Amino acid sequence: MKEKEKAAGKKVKGSKLNPKGLSEKQIEDMVDDAVGMIEEIQNDGNGIEKSSVEIKASKPLLQVKKGDKIFIDGNEYEVDAHYVLIDHGGTNEMAIELFNTNEEEVQLRYFNDQVESTLELYELEEIMYLKKPMKKIEW
Repeated sequence: MKEKEKAAGKKVKGSKLNPKGLSEKQIEDMVDDAVGMIEEIQNDGNGIEKSSVEIKASKPLLQVKKGDKIFIDGNEYEVDAHYVLIDHGGTNEMAIELFNTNEEEVQLRYFNDQVESTLELYELEEIMYLKKPMKKIEW
């Protein structure tokens, strides 16, 4: 009887591979949801696909300090702080806090050993930073 129910897509209990007795349709839906989540994560979590950022540097990013100016997509920001966000042992995740005359607060994040490939922009919205796309950065 279980084989006929299984073929019809009905719930079948008692299987080691399917302890909750889900139908094939429910399992397929769960797999589709998981694949969608993986694709979103691969696009950096916010649906923003990674793209190449044009970087024009006057000095290494690690040497940028409070008071320096950084231009992001033509907008001027001033550095408020530059610090280690998370120490991962062999590498550090860095953060640069920026503000402008419009009182916009943004944060640049990067890994100190892979600056160009890991540089990301976050904008403060209410109480959390949300990832934003950028095309060009200059300091």
